[in-house]
Amino acid sequence: MLNIYQATLSFPDTETKESKPLFPPLTLSVPEENVCLISAPSGAGKSTLLRWVAGMPTQDLSSHGTIVLAGHDITNLPPEKRHIGILFQTPLLFPHLCVADNIGFGIPRTYRGMARRMLIEDALKNAGLAGLSKRDPETLSGGQQSRVALLRTLLAEPQALLLDEPFSSLDDEARQKSITLLRAEMTKRKLPVLLVSHDPRDRDLADLPVIYLAEHTS
Repeated sequence: MLNIYQATLSFPDTETKESKPLFPPLTLSVPEENVCLISAPSGAGKSTLLRWVAGMPTQDLSSHGTIVLAGHDITNLPPEKRHIGILFQTPLLFPHLCVADNIGFGIPRTYRGMARRMLIEDALKNAGLAGLSKRDPETLSGGQQSRVALLRTLLAEPQALLLDEPFSSLDDEARQKSITLLRAEMTKRKLPVLLVSHDPRDRDLADLPVIYLAEHTS
């Protein structure tokens, strides 16, 4: 379970320099094997919210609230200790590494040698990417890159997954392949998934009532 309690994120107003909240205080719960969709227009603070949950620094951001994952308060932990995976609209694959090395980047050190290689090959096969382990990621299609990025995140064994519109730039066929992989893996790994998007197609992904992130009007 991923819980967020009374999250308030603010940036200083450019004129008054006073703290200006992006949206009203937000509280939500995401059970395992469920996708929670936060819908909002561009600039409403969706990506900033995910970066805060993941522990990624954002310049000039003031934050209040509590993040609880699997019963543990992770609000003040550094990113590497939160056990949270995050995907962005751009796959952000390492151009100097082959597909296998991209996927293996976050694999725990307990997997070594043959066990590590088999883990990578099995993941590629299950994602419909068998035979691509030695490929340069820049030679892959957008849909293939999306699935490689998802595998890299999953094989790092996160306890929750954050999605920042990772499928919005894909055509319908490639998008469906990525979603099928996501569904299978989030069920297998019992992951809560928090998705932020303004793409109306993503509403079909939501397992819980959609949360509409309103701009703070006060």
